[in-house]
Amino acid sequence: MAGHVGYLKKHSEALVKDVGIEAACELTGKSKATLGRYYSDSDEHADRFMPIDTVAALEAASSYPHVTSALAEIRGITMSYDTTRNNSEGEINTDVIKLSQRFALLMAEYNQSIADGVITVNEAKRLLRETTALQKVLIDMKLRLEEEAGG
Repeated sequence: MAGHVGYLKKHSEALVKDVGIEAACELTGKSKATLGRYYSDSDEHADRFMPIDTVAALEAASSYPHVTSALAEIRGITMSYDTTRNNSEGEINTDVIKLSQRFALLMAEYNQSIADGVITVNEAKRLLRETTALQKVLIDMKLRLEEEAGG
């Protein structure tokens, strides 16, 4: 964890600045000094971090989940930040069709990218976009199945 202290503090600061220091104080009930200690890089505050309820309150008001994203990255988890749920209506058959279509698009993109034996940065970005789109369909499908199974 010691190696990630600065990284978490940097993202805590980004979160407070995203919301605005005054608004952050009002949302959390904490003073500017207290919030500043959470992201201070001085040795005396090295072991101070935002409580999870503070992070949750600020991220609800922010444009991006800065701290949650940083925690996910530290664990090697990829998050997809998306407020749209395009696949939220329909049934399992619709999900299977969308899944098949997305997988076909991913494979077509891969085939085109690897044709010359090298995947460039732009090709990798396109593959990543298709992989993320496929992941969204899978998540929607999983949520629907869990709902239908009563859990």
